[in-house]
Amino acid sequence: GDWYVNPTGLPNLIRAVNQRTTIRIAPNPGTVEPGSDRIFDYAALFVTGHGQIRFTEPERANLRRYLTRGGFMHVDDNYGLDEFFRPEVKKLFPEIPLVELPHSHPIYRCFYAFPSGLPKIHEHHGGPPHGYAIIHEGRVVLFYSFNTDLNDGWEDADVHNDPPEIRELALRMGINILTYALTH
Repeated sequence: GDWYVNPTGLPNLIRAVNQRTTIRIAPNPGTVEPGSDRIFDYAALFVTGHGQIRFTEPERANLRRYLTRGGFMHVDDNYGLDEFFRPEVKKLFPEIPLVELPHSHPIYRCFYAFPSGLPKIHEHHGGPPHGYAIIHEGRVVLFYSFNTDLNDGWEDADVHNDPPEIRELALRMGINILTYALTH
């Protein structure tokens, strides 16, 4: 699909992390192919887009190595990704189910408190947002934000015309995800 939607989203999130926390992230996000050895140069990966997402067998093997050796991946459903992503994650970790994280999980409170779980940023599928995870050996290695579209909320204000309070919720949750990823 269109893998690079919301081009101002990640730079805005990175800026917020650098301004509000003691974590320091390079200001410009890098791009890496899932099958590349360069994937191991990154502590965390972000995946989004509309529609199809498919990994080749070598890409899947590389991603699995990356995730089981300390890496972290956040996948943000940007309407239309879900029906393709779920089968891919089953191929990536056939022995580990994608489970919904309870609202008490540290990802929802490691920097900002989200006692009700993920905030709702945009309406795509109806119903509440959900945070799913692949947990390998007690560690969340993959976090999947569904039915919220956090990355839309990270975009420049004039892109989606979201009110400031919605954008702030999206940035705060993004900060939580990165804080969790880089400290666990």
